[in-house]
Amino acid sequence: MEDEQSTVYGRLLERIMTIALSANGAQSTIFEIVNRTRRRHPRAAVFGKVNDILRFVLLLARDIQLVAAFHRPVRRDHVMNEQSADAVWHVDHRCTNCDVARQLAPELIAEVDGRSSVVRQPRTDAEEEALYAAAFACHTRSIRHGARGPDPALDPFPLRLSEHVHLCGHNSRHTAGANSYLLRRPAGNLMMIDTPRWSSALAAKYAALGPITDVLLTHRDHAAHGREYADRFGARLWIHEGDLAAAPDADGILRGTEPIEIADGVTAHPLPGHTEGSVLYLADETYCFSGDSFYWSRTDGDIAVAESVTWYSITELAASLTRTAPRVRFEWLLPGHGDRKRLPADEFARRMHDLAGRTGRLSPRPVDFTALRW
Repeated sequence: MEDEQSTVYGRLLERIMTIALSANGAQSTIFEIVNRTRRRHPRAAVFGKVNDILRFVLLLARDIQLVAAFHRPVRRDHVMNEQSADAVWHVDHRCTNCDVARQLAPELIAEVDGRSSVVRQPRTDAEEEALYAAAFACHTRSIRHGARGPDPALDPFPLRLSEHVHLCGHNSRHTAGANSYLLRRPAGNLMMIDTPRWSSALAAKYAALGPITDVLLTHRDHAAHGREYADRFGARLWIHEGDLAAAPDADGILRGTEPIEIADGVTAHPLPGHTEGSVLYLADETYCFSGDSFYWSRTDGDIAVAESVTWYSITELAASLTRTAPRVRFEWLLPGHGDRKRLPADEFARRMHDLAGRTGRLSPRPVDFTALRW
């Protein structure tokens, strides 16, 4: 009985908050939901709790309704009905502050009180497309257009970043919302670097770009769907021996700390630190797939390491960067977590040298996700 009450209450509260945040017409819709749930679950005595918060939610809905009316975007296909709940983009309470949405729609989504929030409604088609990209990438499906999820017909992924690289989108809960990529090779085949959430329909979309011959895992945290995608594509699955427990059936096992060429123009640079088996993949002296070893920090305006989320050793990471920085040249930084960046190779070379020095001055610290500088 207690479990039923908790489940019904949780679902009802989530629906109330979703309707409240969609603003227009919220009051009548909320009462309709409460009454319908009361009829369906007469034994679940949750309505006393609901009534305690209902008054506050209705006031919140009224206030958001005024804000939404002021920021309502102009759509190319129609003038939006002012009474439509579909007018408002928002981020719901499930957001884990992973930063992916802010990477894709930086002018519209910002960090507010420890999670992403839509700070301005879209005003152009391009801005609305950016929000759809964020919505389809979000691993908790927290980015909502009114009370609805995004229309599948508007899914932009795989999203082309350059002539040779696509962003997979559809980030997975099981990789902490990490970004993943498809790298096109001169022969026409592709390599997948880390993985999106598993779906046979998504796999078909990615395979439509061409034959995918390899799935390259940067480290254990991103290994969740590697075997499924490798089997679907008939591809080889790669991981470093230091993180082999996360993919014990891998086809290609990287060993040691020296660079290893795994395909023409593609080199794996073992980079123990974030995890024991972390790897950087470098392609054509142009693309650097860094996993969680380092990323572009918008806060710092520079390359950064996730010093507060280092599972193995910050000391080892400093040694890895000192060893690897002089050996790598690239123009695109493409991490799993944190932002992407394109700069001239000489500029990245200078910044990598400096990063190695800064990391060498860091001391071990407890893991703290809230201290990340996105």
